[in-house]
This record gives sequence, C-alpha cells and structure tokens, in this order.
Amino acid sequence: MKTADLYIRVSTDEQADKGYSQRSQEEVLTKYCVLRDIKVRNVIFEDHSAKSFKRPEWQKLLILLKKKRGQTDLILFTKWDRFSRNAGDAYQMINLLSDLGVEPQAIEQPLDISIPENKLMLAIYLAQPEVENDRRALNTFFGMRRARKEGRWMGHALIGYANRIDERGMKYITPLEPQASIMRWVFEQLATGDYFIDQIWREARDKGLAMGRKNFWRVIRNPVYCGKIFIPKYKDEDAHFVQGQHEPIISESLFYQVMDVLDGRKKKHPVKIRSMEELPLRGFLICHKCGQMLTGSASKGKNQYYHYYHCNSTCGVRFNAKTTNDKFLDLLKKHSIDPGTGYLYKELIVEAYETESGHDKKLFAHLKKQLMEYNIKVDKARDLLIKGDLDGSDFKKIKSDCERQVSIIEGKLFEMSGKKEGIGPLLDRAMKNIAKLPILYQFGDSEAKRNIVCSMFPEKLTFDGEQHRTLRVNEAIGVFDSVKAVFEQKKDRKTGVKSDLRSKVTWERIELSTH
Repeated sequence: MKTADLYIRVSTDEQADKGYSQRSQEEVLTKYCVLRDIKVRNVIFEDHSAKSFKRPEWQKLLILLKKKRGQTDLILFTKWDRFSRNAGDAYQMINLLSDLGVEPQAIEQPLDISIPENKLMLAIYLAQPEVENDRRALNTFFGMRRARKEGRWMGHALIGYANRIDERGMKYITPLEPQASIMRWVFEQLATGDYFIDQIWREARDKGLAMGRKNFWRVIRNPVYCGKIFIPKYKDEDAHFVQGQHEPIISESLFYQVMDVLDGRKKKHPVKIRSMEELPLRGFLICHKCGQMLTGSASKGKNQYYHYYHCNSTCGVRFNAKTTNDKFLDLLKKHSIDPGTGYLYKELIVEAYETESGHDKKLFAHLKKQLMEYNIKVDKARDLLIKGDLDGSDFKKIKSDCERQVSIIEGKLFEMSGKKEGIGPLLDRAMKNIAKLPILYQFGDSEAKRNIVCSMFPEKLTFDGEQHRTLRVNEAIGVFDSVKAVFEQKKDRKTGVKSDLRSKVTWERIELSTH
C-alpha cells in the first residue's frame, strides 16, 4: 500500500473569485485515496501564493520528508496550479522530491512523469497558471500607470496625507493635519539651508511626526508634496511628471529650493537647531584669531558646571559663556526701538517703500522675460532636432533643464501675484517684535534664541571678548537702524528725516523678521 501526503493550497483571492476551498479539495483528495487504497499520512493546509515555494507549510513538509525519508510515496493535490505557478521552480522541486523518493501528482491532471513525452504536457500545465499570473500582473501595472498619468496617487498615502474614497468609489489622497503642517514646516526649514537635515528630522519628530530617519530622507524628495506625480521610465517612454489631482502641501518653487539644498547646489554652513540652554550662540560665533568656528562645552567646578565658548585650534581662545551671552544681549538692545515712536518709523518706512516699490514690478517683468527665453530655447532645440542638427538625448536634456527652470519661475510668479497683504500689517508685527527683542531673546528657549539669531544675522558673528561684530545684518533690521540713526542725529528736524531716509535704506529684498 502506498502512503501519501495531501497538499491543499488556496489563496484568499482564489477562494473569492473561483470558488476554491480547502474543504472541497480535501474531500476530492480523500475519495481518490479511498478508491485507490492509498494511505493518507498527513494533510497539509496552505494559505499562500504559489509564485514561489517559500511557503510556510510547504517548507515544513520538506523538512519532514527529509527527516523521515521513505515513509511517503506520493504528494497529492488537485491540479498542478495548486503545486506551483512558476514552471522553473516547479521543475527544480520535482527533481528534489524525486531524490527523496517522493512523486508529486495532480489527481485531476494525472501524468506519468517517467514517460518523456508527458513532460510536454506537464510544461503546459505549469506554464498556464504562470502566464495567467503574468497577464494579471501586467494588467495591474498598466492600470496603475494609467491612473498615475491621470494625476492619481496609487498606494498608501505619504505622511501628511490620508487615503480617502469619493462618492464614485474613486480613491484619492487629501492633506491630514497636523502632519501636513509639520511637513510644510520641514520643507520651509530645509529650503533655508541653515540647518542640518537630521536636526530638522528630530525636531519634526518632537512636533509629532512619526517617521524613521531613512523614510524621512526618502519622502522629502517626493514631488507629491508640491502636487506632482512622477511617472517612471517604461520602454520608449521617458520618465516625466504630471499634475496631480490632490491638494499640494507646499508650492512647487519651495520644493525645488529644497532639492537644490539636498543636491548641494545651494551650499551653506548649517548650524544646529538645538543647543544647550547655556550655549545658545554655539554655531554662530567665529574665532577672532584663527577664523574657525567656536564650539561650546561645560567644565565641572567644585559645586557646579561652568560653560565656555572656545576654539578647538591651537590659538587657545576661550570665553565665559555668561559674559558672552550678556554682551550679545547688549547688542540686541542697540537694535531695539522705542515703542512710543513706532508710528513714526511706520510712517517713514511706508512712504519710502511706496516710492521704491517699483522693484517688484521690475522683478516680475524680469521673471516673465526669463520664462519666455526658456520657452524659446526649447522651441529652437526642437527645430534643430527636426533638422537633424541636434541629437535626441541632447534635446531631452535641454528640455528637462528648461522645464525645471520654468517650473521654478512660474512658482515665483504665482507667489508674487498672490501677495495681497500690504506692508502695513507686516510692519506692525515686525516693530512689535523689535521693540521687545531683548525680552524675547532673554526669556525664550534655546530654539527661540537661535531663531532670533538666524533671522537677524545672515553671516556669522565674530567675538573678541568685548563686542560682537558681523559683516551684515538682516535687511529689515538695517532699515530700522537707519531710521533710528536719522532720528538720533536730527531729532528737531523732522523734514530732514524724510529727505535722508531713502539714501540710508537699501530696499532690495527686504525681509521683515516676525520671529
């Protein structure tokens, strides 16, 4: 009497689509064994795909067959697609079972494998489910690619978005708060180039963004956040972007600014977002002797720790942190303004701003001219391609570069056209902050202090033990300092203040700090 193991495999989708069930397979196999006087040793139930033999129950069966060699003569299943859906893997497994003295057999598609001609029929039985799988996978691939070309995001939503289904049953993604706001903050910080990327990731986690470091580095390069869907290259079709149907979290120009930072095209010397509360200026100070960056550390005294800013070179520069911090606070007091005279500052600055506001119009016209030039460049390259004077790969590169620049310029034009808020409300917020600048700095936490330093001083500070010096300050602070100087010099000549203001203020790219 022969002994057989019954192998019953079914996947969830097959049960739903074709009516396969473990109970019906077991019934058919058991009847087959009873009629042919075959002893059933084990019944193995598998709920796993047959694309490979890396199936849990099948692997257990192989181990058992190797341990108890000779105790099983047959492995029975209903059809060959229950055994495998991969012809190459199936032939290897048949040879392995043959070495163990076990014959696999499908009771509804019986074959005597010892007869050479039957191997042709076996190839058909094995290839048919494999072809079916490949066709299904190809249809799925084309369907998903078509959906991407229509601007739909396929798969699980990226962090900051949530998967939704509309009334027609169509899937889409929509911004999810507060993750969307955190990701917007992430891109804004990355675009400055002022901070280390890992520091921004840690800050985002503290704000509530549940994401690992590796995943963070991956998603910040995804154009989905600016409303674009990437279509990968396939055969003769080049990779390209399409406009997504979802709502973007950030602007396109902001996304490309971040890409410039990540790719090293916008190089800066970043500083840490956080530092010890006693060393808020670490990363901003330069040694006045050797020009290297000052670091900071704490030395343990008898009863407490003492903090210092110091240079790691051989110059030996070392400053007490408390003294250095107090000197910097004195510097901030020099830049603060008297709240009582705030309305005069506003009146004078608004008057000068309105006089010089033609700069934005010139910039707008300049950007439109650049946009036209890039479009003309693409048209000329296309003409050269048609004439045969330009290689196809060179044309693709020119077109790709121009399209990137066009996207950046269009983003800037969109942002400029959308600015409706005048300078008045912005000035109110800026003057309010500058009036209490020393207080904001003195009682702020480490992050707030560093934000104030970054916004006020684009260049590093040099400290010689007595005073802090820098090459330039934020343009907005320079504006207030210029007006303040005029007030101090000509307190009793109000008309003279207005006449000197425009010559003392540089209006190009004014950025009023609201930190």
